[in-house]
Amino acid sequence: MKQILVLASTNKGKTREIQDLLKGFPLDIKNLNDFGPIPEVIEDGETFDDNAYKKASFTARMLGYPAMADDSGLCVEALDGAPGVFSARYAGKNASDADNVARLLANLEPFENRKASFACVISIAVPTGAALTYEGSCQGIITRKPAGENGFGYDPLFYFPAYDKTFAQLSMEEKARVSHRGKALKQVADEMDKILEWIDINMPRFERVACKKG
Repeated sequence: MKQILVLASTNKGKTREIQDLLKGFPLDIKNLNDFGPIPEVIEDGETFDDNAYKKASFTARMLGYPAMADDSGLCVEALDGAPGVFSARYAGKNASDADNVARLLANLEPFENRKASFACVISIAVPTGAALTYEGSCQGIITRKPAGENGFGYDPLFYFPAYDKTFAQLSMEEKARVSHRGKALKQVADEMDKILEWIDINMPRFERVACKKG
């Protein structure tokens, strides 16, 4: 019997990546699109860790299943680490990927230093609030114009020197080997047998109560 694990996300690209990386395990990986609407989590944490845990624990409590969330973002050296935890909404609350890319390029225009890193924190939580945490990071350079059609977010701007390509020019398999999320998910995959045991131990148990006649 497969363990249901809910991704606290509606992002189809992210869901495909995670399903592909964890396809060898007895998991039924769903995301929020597979359920009725639940209240939106306000990502007001000061760190990626704060936001990842908040999303995972809230989703687990709301739906009653173990949940996995990641908070990841781009940290640009010349911009003092921005956009950081605001990466998904850098150009505004309802900003598109293209909006965020355009704002980043505009803000970086005066700078020669284009060094940047992607960071990812993954939190796996159960409805009781207990959680496990995994982290990954990746170093790169911000290009002056987008290149590539794969990936999502800032991938068309994030040049990875070892492959001489942006993340949006990499195949899913290549990106999984070197990306911040790929590294964090590799830790998850390497420990998945232990994680499944941990989930089994920490999921709430409900006692069966016999019906009593009045």
